[in-house]
Formats: sequence, structure tokens, C-alpha cells
Amino acid sequence: MKIIFLAAGGGSRLGKITEEIPKPLININGISMIERQIKLFQNNQIKNIVVITGVKKEKFTIKEVSYIHDSEHDFHDQLGSLMAAREVIMGEVIILFADLLFDQNILNQVLQSKADIGIAVEKNWEKSYVERPGRDQAAKVSIKNNKITALSEKHTTKNVEQVVEFLGIIKLSSKGSKKLIEKYEELEKKHKGEFNDAKSLSMGKLTDLLNEMVKSKIQIEPIFINGKWCEVDTPNDLERAKKIF
Repeated sequence: MKIIFLAAGGGSRLGKITEEIPKPLININGISMIERQIKLFQNNQIKNIVVITGVKKEKFTIKEVSYIHDSEHDFHDQLGSLMAAREVIMGEVIILFADLLFDQNILNQVLQSKADIGIAVEKNWEKSYVERPGRDQAAKVSIKNNKITALSEKHTTKNVEQVVEFLGIIKLSSKGSKKLIEKYEELEKKHKGEFNDAKSLSMGKLTDLLNEMVKSKIQIEPIFINGKWCEVDTPNDLERAKKIF
């Protein structure tokens, strides 16, 4: 099992807090966000860990992990950063955002998934948004007959049974890793113009690629989670994270 952290972003919405350090290195009760999650994986005997850096890469000095630098981080979004590590996306892989905190319960649920491509989702996402003023729209996942029918930060599909939130965790089997890379490289060769929610493929997010895979009839399964988790985008999120963790 390999873990790939997306840690290239600048965290501009946190203002002065991220002037000197990248967002994943913000201290949460004595330990940085990303170190807390790295230790969680290591405590579960998962030690093949890759961190994709971008802004202020020299600040990342965590030992016992590998680094891949996204030198083009100013010119693309999440998806472009992930593809800076495309050569190591093989075998069983968990891809996740580095500004995400979650507990052992959630990790257990992700690890137990047998899907070739599974994504962690939260059913009760709307409640957390009441506690998070100024938060961006949720990355919404539309589900019908227990199957994912669409992913979007802007739209939901009509006639669906439920809409859940994508946490920012993807679990891939060896087959799933191959499908994800093949789909991206197919798009890279021929796609032009807008890309789902994004203005272009280069500005795409993970949800844009996952939605494109769903449209191509590639099955992506929901991993319904139950446990403590939060992401940190704003100063309010940071205070909330300190209370939860």
C-alpha cells in the first residue's frame, strides 16, 4: 500500500498563517496536520508515503517519507499536481489531501474497501457546514442504487437518491490505479476546452477526473465513513480542527 499526499497548495485563505509555511505544516495541538496523518498510517504499518510539494517545498523536512516536487504548481490545480507523481501511481494506492484530518475509524473503513476505485464520502455533510461559515461548496457526490452517478462542486444530478460529500480520499487497487492513469492520459491527448467544473483539464480537480471516469462507465464505489474528520481551509476551520483533534 502506498500513500500519496497532495500538499502543493498555498493555503491563501488562511492569510498570515500560511505566509511562512505551507498549509499542511500548520500546527494542530503540537503536531502539524500532515505529520499527524503520516503517523496514523505508520501506526497501521503503512510506510510507503509520498508527499507532493509545491509552495515552500523547502519547509517540508519530515523524515521517512518520499517527496515529489510539482514545479508547475502555479499553473494548474489538484489534478495537475497529482500527475506530477503519475509514475508512482501503481499498485494499491491511497490518494488524499494534505489539509485533511481523520481518525482511525475512518482509516479502517477506507482500508476495508475492496473496490478497484473507492472514494470516502460523508452522508451528514450539511451539518458541518453550519459550523463552517465562509466554507466553499461541498464536493458533492450523487448516488443512485448505491452507485455513484456524478461528482461536482457546482451541480447535483436530478433524480438521485442521495447527495453526499467527497472527503478527498481515493483508494485504488492495482487495477484502479491503472484505470485512473489511463483515463487521464487519454484526456491529456485529446481533451480541449472546459473540463466538467474546471475551465480546462490543466485546472481540473480530482472530482473532475472522477466524474469523467463515471461518465465513461468506469465504476467508482462510495466508501461511507463514520468518524472524526475535518479539513482546514479557513481560520475558522483551524480553530474547529484544534477542538476536534
